[in-house]
Amino acid sequence: MSRFNIFSTKSVKNNSQESAILLRKKIAAWNNWRGFLWATRTRILFWYVLIITFIYLVSIPAFRNLLYSRVDTRVRRELVEKMEIFNQLIENGSNVELNQAELEDYGWINEPDSRLVTPSSEQELKGFFNAFLAKQLPEDDTFLLTFVDGEFFKSSPRGRPKIFDRDSELMRNWANLVKPEEGEIEVPESQVGGIIYKAQPVKIQGGIVGVFIVAHTIRGEREEVIEAVGVVIQISIFVMLAALIFSWVASGKVLAPLRSFSKTARSISESDLSQRIPIQGKDELAEVAITFNEMMDRLQTTFTTQRNFINDAGHELRTPITIIRGHLELMSEDDPQEINETVTLVIDELDRMSRFVEDLILLSKTERPDFLLLETVNIKTLTQELFAKAQVLGERNWCLDKIATGIIVVDRQRLTQAIMNLAQNATQHTTSNDTIAIGSSMTKGKVKFWVRDTGEGIPEADQQRIFERFARAANSRRRSEGAGLGLSIVKAIAEAHHGEITLQSQPGKGAFFAIILPVKN
Repeated sequence: MSRFNIFSTKSVKNNSQESAILLRKKIAAWNNWRGFLWATRTRILFWYVLIITFIYLVSIPAFRNLLYSRVDTRVRRELVEKMEIFNQLIENGSNVELNQAELEDYGWINEPDSRLVTPSSEQELKGFFNAFLAKQLPEDDTFLLTFVDGEFFKSSPRGRPKIFDRDSELMRNWANLVKPEEGEIEVPESQVGGIIYKAQPVKIQGGIVGVFIVAHTIRGEREEVIEAVGVVIQISIFVMLAALIFSWVASGKVLAPLRSFSKTARSISESDLSQRIPIQGKDELAEVAITFNEMMDRLQTTFTTQRNFINDAGHELRTPITIIRGHLELMSEDDPQEINETVTLVIDELDRMSRFVEDLILLSKTERPDFLLLETVNIKTLTQELFAKAQVLGERNWCLDKIATGIIVVDRQRLTQAIMNLAQNATQHTTSNDTIAIGSSMTKGKVKFWVRDTGEGIPEADQQRIFERFARAANSRRRSEGAGLGLSIVKAIAEAHHGEITLQSQPGKGAFFAIILPVKN
């Protein structure tokens, strides 16, 4: 192979590696960007922007129309008031009593003028118009127009838009009005935009001699409204940007516990369930954190119990297997007596293993809905049967304390099994000279079955622990007492009946076990 081919091959490999690295970087960047876009914080901000934008799109046109409406109402009110002043003066002259404060508000110069009398001729009407216009200081875009004998006379102010030229079509129409008129005229493509007006013809001796017009161009008002709306839009944009920044920061602080949730969840493994979420505040996220921590407590307890259960079960099964294997390995094939002894021992250990497995199966069924087969049971008959069955468990001073009367709904076989377990437990912790008593009673809607003995008793430190699986009291004397599942089975049967098991005991003074069940009618 030539040197050129070697270099070419290396170059191709390097280019391929660089392309692969670049591709991975692009994929990683895309995943990061996609994660950012779909992050809860980003979605909250997106919906916030969407809602605020919708509010602005609806509110700003509504605000503009509201301003238009208010300006229109104000302008029309001013036109009406100016026309009312004119009508009062034209009808009553200077004798009319006018509110001076209101006149000043409407630009009226309050000075006496002899020309302000009810006109009786065309000449007096011109004098009245001159005096009236001289006393007026119209607001911006408001025009007072007067006409005499079908011709334009004077206006205030004198400077007028082109639409108000004396020879315009609009002015000619107004000059020839014969009855009061008001309205709004749209003037597109002009400097006035539109005109709101009110017209009043003046009659002298039954004939129309002149016309008085109050007109207001609306372009200026609308430009002010548009300018105000523009200011509002600018301020709104600034406020929205500031709100978005604050919302981004605030949402980050609000969602900080969720990131803690995620971090804690990632740190949890099968071998380490001790991680918990720190609780801050008393809001919904704090409640979620509390619920999560409680769930982790239950999971940790369950895993610990399961681990201990597997370890204990393995230990309980390993011991008889070791015993069986050891005896079988040491058994002599030529000694029939040793063979018989070994077979007897193996069968005994296998029976113990069988009982252990049956107890495990029973405990696994306690939470199933079909664990109990309920039936109506006579308490007196059941108590007597329990006492009779217990007496064969061992040579003790057996005693029947008390027998309750009544009917209950229970699983006869499961309840019998529980009482027999308690009686068996009592025989294992007593001697032939001790007393074991069985009894039953019913008070306040509850029935109680008990087994008491005068044996060695149970230390207070063990009184709660002995109901756990594979647990034994510190003073347990013999390995043959079982795998430590008997009291666990009793507790499971009692709880399946929605009842409980209680224990009263002192070392050296015996023990009193009681199963308390609710009476179901």
